[in-house]
This record gives sequence, C-alpha cells and structure tokens, in this order.
Amino acid sequence: MKIPEAQKIYRANRQELIDQRKLLIKRRDELERKKRVTPNGSELFSEEAATLELSINEVNKKFDDNQEILDKLGEQYAAVWNSEVAKQQADAMEKAGIDMSKIMEVARRIADGAKVPAKDEEKLMEFSMELYMAAKNMAAMNADKDEEYDSLWEDEEEDGQEYDPKGKADSAEVSMDLPEISVPDFSSAEASVSVE
Repeated sequence: MKIPEAQKIYRANRQELIDQRKLLIKRRDELERKKRVTPNGSELFSEEAATLELSINEVNKKFDDNQEILDKLGEQYAAVWNSEVAKQQADAMEKAGIDMSKIMEVARRIADGAKVPAKDEEKLMEFSMELYMAAKNMAAMNADKDEEYDSLWEDEEEDGQEYDPKGKADSAEVSMDLPEISVPDFSSAEASVSVE
C-alpha cells in the first residue's frame, strides 16, 4: 500500500472516531442531565454512565493509536521527500563543481596563450569578467604558443534527469505493518439514552 493511500484511510478512520466520541459525549451529557432531573437518577443511571465513560475512554485510546500511525506515515512520507531533494541538491553541487573546474581550465589555457573555442571564452566571461581579463593579460605575455584546444563543453548533454520529490513520496510504499482499523459501534447505547 502506498503511503498517501494509507494516510487517507487512517484520516477517514480518525474522523469516524471523532464523530463517535462526540456522540458518546453528547449521550453522557444527556444522561448527566437526566440524573439531575430524575428522582434517584444517580442510582438509576450510574451503570449506564459508567458504561458510557468506558466507551469514551476506548474511543480515545483508538484515536491516540490512530494518530500515532498517522504520525509515523507522515514521517515516512517526509523521509522519502527529503531523500529525493537531497539527491537533487547533490547532483546540482556536483555539476557546479565540474563547471567550476572547466572554467578554471579554460582560464589556465587562455593564460598559457593557447587558443580555445569562443564558446569556452564566453563561459569564462559569464562566470567572471575579472578572471577572463586576467587570463587574457597573461595570454599577451605567452603569445608565442600555438596550442589549440577543443571545447570543454561539447561533450556535455542534458542529462534529462528530473526530480519529483512529491511524486516519489506519493509512490512510496508503507514500510511498516499497519494494524487493522475499526470504530467501536456503540449504537446500542444510543437506544438506552433518550431525552425526556
């Protein structure tokens, strides 16, 4: 099961538990009112009140368990998302490092008086006009060299790798055993408590 599917199921279950708890609390409040207005109400309704209180506690426990699972699913989703973002950042840093080494190599070649393709000179100028001018000034002193180089960027192709943290997280499988979910049925208690 995918993480978003499990989250949807557990969120729906949480809402059912909230609704069930509201109903039980309403019944308890009605029963408390009946206990106050009915002669010997405390004696007549004490067992029913205790049962309702136990039912509310059971629903609260199930709600807490459900919330714990939802928290774990959220953590798994975030972990997958963050992993994909980290890959994206690592690849960008690697590409930036490679580009920087190419730029420095072009500056060195120009400074040595060698001929480099216009594309490479342009990349160096875009990076730093000061570095380009320094390399050109050095080239003037080393003008006697006839060395010629191919472009360092010709072999470069767009890798086409796209990153989709949300898509990756949405398609990740749940990595834990999920317990069965249920909402206790206290509908029989509803019939025994009526507002007079």
